[in-house]
Amino acid sequence: AGRANGGGQEHCGVKKFKNSALLSLGETQLLPTMPQPPPFSYLGGEEVLPKLHLDADYPCDLVGNWNTWYGEQDQAVHLWRFSGGYPALMDCMNKLKQNKEYLDFRKERSRMLLSRRNQLLLEFSFWNEPLPRQGPNIYELRTYKLKPGTMIEWGNNWARAIKYRQENQEAVGGFFSQIGELYVVHHLWAYKDLQSREETRNAAWRKRGWDENVYYTVPLIRTMESRIMIPLKISPLQ
Repeated sequence: AGRANGGGQEHCGVKKFKNSALLSLGETQLLPTMPQPPPFSYLGGEEVLPKLHLDADYPCDLVGNWNTWYGEQDQAVHLWRFSGGYPALMDCMNKLKQNKEYLDFRKERSRMLLSRRNQLLLEFSFWNEPLPRQGPNIYELRTYKLKPGTMIEWGNNWARAIKYRQENQEAVGGFFSQIGELYVVHHLWAYKDLQSREETRNAAWRKRGWDENVYYTVPLIRTMESRIMIPLKISPLQ
C-alpha cells in the first residue's frame, strides 16, 4: 500500500496554476503505505520489497522506507512510484495478485498489524524529484491537511518559496493526495541530524521572502503534523 494526482500563466516569474493537473508532474503516481506496527525485518519485507523494485516486469519503483522515530510510534512508511499513470498501477496490482511470495508476505504481515492505510499521491511539479541519496540522514515528513479549495493557492505560494529551502539539499519531495483523504499535502525533508534540522530551518527565516510564504500559507491549513523518520536498510533514500 502507499501514500502515493492545462494551461497556466506566468506570474512573478513562477507559473501560476489554474487547476490541480498543473501542480503535478503528469503520469507518475506515488503510493505511500503506513502499516502499524512495523516489525518489518521479521515479516520478510527486507527480502520481498527490493525484489519487486528490481523486477522489470513490475512498473513500480521503491522510493523510500522508514520507521518513525518521533511522532506516532510503531509506524512504518513505504513510498512507491508508479511511472505510467493508472495503467501502470493496475498492471502492478494485477501481477501482485499472482505473486505467491508477495501474497505470503502480506498474509504474515497482516497478523502483526494494528492498522494500515494508503493514499495515491501526485508530485508537485516545482519540487525536487525524490532521488536515491546516501546517508546517514534523518527524514522529516510534514503533513498538512488543507481547507477544501486551497490546493492551487498552496501550490502557487510554494512554487515561489521552495528556493528558500534548497541550500542544504534538504528538500526531498512534495506531494498532494489524489485518492484517499483529499486536500492533504506531504513535504519530505532530509537532514544530517536534529541539530542540522534546527539550523537549516532557522536559516530559512533569515531569507527575505520566506516569512511571506508562511504568512500566506498558514491560513490555508486545517491541521499539520511532523514525524521524524529513520530509513530502513532497503530504502533508496538513506
